[in-house]
Amino acid sequence: MKNKTGNAMHEMTIAVNIVDIAVQTAQKAQAQKINKITVEVGALSGVVPESLEFCFGEACKGTMAENAELELIRIPAKAQCMSCGFRFETNQFLNICPKCGAEALASGGQELQVKAINVD
Repeated sequence: MKNKTGNAMHEMTIAVNIVDIAVQTAQKAQAQKINKITVEVGALSGVVPESLEFCFGEACKGTMAENAELELIRIPAKAQCMSCGFRFETNQFLNICPKCGAEALASGGQELQVKAINVD
């Protein structure tokens, strides 16, 4: 397994963008502090959730989101066999059907969005 900082540049950029979105939204609502940010992360989004969590605290420093909690909602991808129609969860784009061995293509699981922001 790669260490948490192996892909950190990518996740740091994402974490900074998440905090920017949350801060802008909180300021429009005239909030003083961000307590929690909820983010949906799809299995096929290209984001390593552990790396994003690792980078999040650093991205929050010096902002109204400092010490905020990051809640990640992991969205699985689904694959459907092109031969027998069997559907199953996956974490890759191209798959082999566990029922018949034919090719199965994934759909969904590419989400990466701020779902909710809890503020004071």
